[in-house]
Amino acid sequence: MKSLDMEAVHAFVLTANLKSFTRAAEVLDTTQSAVSLKIKRLEHNLGRRLLERTPRQVRLSADGAAFEGAARALLAAHERALAAFGRVQRRLTVALSHHLVGSELPALLQRLNAAAPALVWEVRVVSSREALQAFDAGEVEAALVLGHDAQRADGEVVMHEAFGWMALADFQWPAGEALRLATQAEPCNVRRMAVDTLDAAGIDWREVFVGGGIITLGAAVLAGLAVAALGRRVAPPGSVDVGPRLGLPSLPGRDVLLHSQVRDTPGRDGLRALCAALVGSRA
Repeated sequence: MKSLDMEAVHAFVLTANLKSFTRAAEVLDTTQSAVSLKIKRLEHNLGRRLLERTPRQVRLSADGAAFEGAARALLAAHERALAAFGRVQRRLTVALSHHLVGSELPALLQRLNAAAPALVWEVRVVSSREALQAFDAGEVEAALVLGHDAQRADGEVVMHEAFGWMALADFQWPAGEALRLATQAEPCNVRRMAVDTLDAAGIDWREVFVGGGIITLGAAVLAGLAVAALGRRVAPPGSVDVGPRLGLPSLPGRDVLLHSQVRDTPGRDGLRALCAALVGSRA
């Protein structure tokens, strides 16, 4: 009877989720070539090609799609077996800026579960300010935030977030009228960035909707109410950057920073998985 290498199965599930050997290698703290080799050996053992590799993307083959569900179930059973003797589960508490997660949150959580199934995730989605306050107060072990504060130098840059003036493709801004704007309630650094950019360009604007989080701003955008300054990665499907068409000034980007006090291996592995999942959600 054939036996399966659990590390190879894990590498396959991660690569399938993240659609990238590079992202999977980051989560596993290894090299891209090592991940590729594990999966090739798994494919050889099964006698099936599981992944289709092209220069631009990695996707499941028909056999890979058929195997993926069983692979996930196998990993889950493996974790249950390891926990049979009372192994204490690791709870990882993280605060995320609500500007970093939108409608893709379910897919993000799925990727996290595939990458670190043994972890219990406790996630707060709040403003960057609130996330840093919770981190500094020791209420969470890690915080992923937008880097607005140039004076604070204790975060690790995870990626760069590009912002755009997001709206429906046919959004109209009649001549002579103030730009209709959807924002988050004050205090919000992204709101401040947006209105400062408009003020510096001498563009008249008025708030027509004030929300709390990307989901509410995305709903206002898709309802055609207004333009919103949103990260292009998390803007709602169906919205586009109308800035160039409307002649709006470019918005500055922001680094995404990880602040962490985590030192143990399971926790650090979990944070690597979270960062890789966020980066992968740009695809």
